[in-house]
Amino acid sequence: MSAARVSAALKLRITRQAGSRCGYCLTSERLTGIPLTLDHIIPIAAGGLTEEHNLWRACRACNEFKGAQTHAEDPPTGERVLLFNPRTQRWHVHFEWSADGAQIVGRTACGRATVLALQFNHDLIVEARRQWVRAGWHPPAEEDTEG
Repeated sequence: MSAARVSAALKLRITRQAGSRCGYCLTSERLTGIPLTLDHIIPIAAGGLTEEHNLWRACRACNEFKGAQTHAEDPPTGERVLLFNPRTQRWHVHFEWSADGAQIVGRTACGRATVLALQFNHDLIVEARRQWVRAGWHPPAEEDTEG
């Protein structure tokens, strides 16, 4: 089954489960005005299926930077680790916000590898987050980040 064949009922279930934030970087579609995409946690190109347990919502940047990746290198150890799974893992175990709230910092090997692989701190999003912090809209409260 291709991504285009996801039923409306399944899309609605995923949306209700995941909410309005990217499962990876927590960017809110309400702040950006850009709808989230349906992400295959294990990409189709890597053998992932279009089934509920393998789908979550992601911003376009995270979805595109992730591409067909399932693993990435943890910079301090050089170990190749699985990328963060927003459906089964808790965000605050693997990531935290920098002191200014504009950058995501990896707390674990999985978190550090995911930060780099999905380019969580690219210049454009960091600048946007700085603006959101100034407006009092960011970072999201922890209770708002658990799917």
